[in-house]
Amino acid sequence: MSAVARAGIVAGLVVCGCWVSAAPAPPPPLDTLLTRVGERVAAFYRRAQSVICLESSTVQPVTKNWSWEGMARTVESDLRVEADDAIGDAFPEAKVIREIRRINGRLPRERDKKDRTGCMDPNPLSSEPLAFLTPAHRGEYVFTRLREGKDKDRAALVIDFVSADRTSRLELIEDERGHDDCFDWKGPIATRGSVWVDADTHDVLRVERHLTGPVDLKVPWKLQRKYLFPPWIVMDRADTTLRYATVTFKDPEERLLLPESIESMTIVRGTLQSYRQTDTYTNYRRFLTSGRLRIPDR
Repeated sequence: MSAVARAGIVAGLVVCGCWVSAAPAPPPPLDTLLTRVGERVAAFYRRAQSVICLESSTVQPVTKNWSWEGMARTVESDLRVEADDAIGDAFPEAKVIREIRRINGRLPRERDKKDRTGCMDPNPLSSEPLAFLTPAHRGEYVFTRLREGKDKDRAALVIDFVSADRTSRLELIEDERGHDDCFDWKGPIATRGSVWVDADTHDVLRVERHLTGPVDLKVPWKLQRKYLFPPWIVMDRADTTLRYATVTFKDPEERLLLPESIESMTIVRGTLQSYRQTDTYTNYRRFLTSGRLRIPDR
């Protein structure tokens, strides 16, 4: 065998060896991965409590073919996450707290509390969107499949899920905050979706959620009579995509994976307004508390 041939074989063995050593580890079993993801969500709740950001929420009315209809409205709020103290091994429950700063570039006015233009303004208090991955709520979903994927060229594991209760039972209600000519719905709603988590850290990178199919909203007789609504209203789509990004803080230096954006599209037939909503999260600030204990001289 010639020296050139031997060199080629050796080079091939070296390359193969590199391939073998660089082979990614297989993903953990789905149950194990879900446990790790829940732990990362709990850690996120604990660390996010020291962070505040600017949320810009823009609602644009649309037609059923997704074209714009009417004027958009943008609400800017200071936002933070607040978590209850966990008892024992229990995971903390978290909620999102907002303080509205500006509406379409101006200071909030008293009439915004009732005027219908504020119908889609974000609630001052709302549930945290990753709560469904904690043990207290995981039983509400069936996690059906684990697969490999990517998110912004980042190696990821993708977990598909669907609501354990596949039946939606929604009822139309008037806005609980008292906005004129404004409506919401209550009741269980069946959804399906996917969660992208970092392949190494198991931090959540992205969540996509959709309806399992068109949903009928029951209209109570009182609203039928008051607004001349039909007995049923059909919601064709309710799509939501949440994205997370790494934010770097200094003094002391720390890198946190925090919300970057939420995009949603809700399409309703006929009576109610369809809309597209885009929430972006910027200007992250971290507040740190410190104290010093002084022992008086005796």
